[in-house]
Amino acid sequence: MSYNNNCAGANPEGSRLDADAVSKYLVLVINPGSTSTKIAIYRGMEPEVELSLQHSTEELAQFKAVFDQYQWRRDIILKTLAENNIDINSLSAVIGRGGLLSPREPLQGGVYEVNEQMIEELRSCTPQHASNLGAILASEIASMCDVKAYIADPIVVDERLEMAKVTGIKEIRGRSIWHALNQKATARRYADEIGRRYEDLNLIVVHMGGGISIAAHQKGRTIDCNNALDGEGPIAPERAGTIPAGALIDLCYS
Repeated sequence: MSYNNNCAGANPEGSRLDADAVSKYLVLVINPGSTSTKIAIYRGMEPEVELSLQHSTEELAQFKAVFDQYQWRRDIILKTLAENNIDINSLSAVIGRGGLLSPREPLQGGVYEVNEQMIEELRSCTPQHASNLGAILASEIASMCDVKAYIADPIVVDERLEMAKVTGIKEIRGRSIWHALNQKATARRYADEIGRRYEDLNLIVVHMGGGISIAAHQKGRTIDCNNALDGEGPIAPERAGTIPAGALIDLCYS
């Protein structure tokens, strides 16, 4: 399934709006995680509100699948915004965390407009991941206030060199599932701090959370990364890390 032609991609190397123009925009940001939904209201580049809404194991247990949670999470978000005196009709846009999309062509980093084809793919994909809720939550709330919904740098951004996709078995290609949003944001922040452009730097960036992703960023393009979702790479709090294939096969049949 392809949705690239229907999405509004933003080139990371493109020109940026000036500060005065950016400050006119009020944006709701939604980051769904496995046990929380983080939301923020940004006016331009500055956060006005930042909240982390925690979800207990008991609350989540009522849902058979991750995607069944979206209406419940949406209502919690709307209630929280109202409690903080935020009128959703004042929003300029809504942006959510990007999930496990499967485009026919490698997906470049950037910003994409949410559409029905994207939502349907996120709804039906396996495995299910909390990040899949970002697009639909953004879309639902954006439709209420007649603005557009977006995702940015979803976890399946694939800018790798061809050699980075090769494995020792021809039937298996390495997958690109990593913390693209966090990594690219961190790389751009570092570039700003040293007075350089992300597109001019060569960097190694590491995300350390429940899963760990390590990526090589070459002048604005991620040329290699590990598959953090499936546990490739280092041992992490919620991942076994790369383990010997023979030993794993023996374990499966023991």
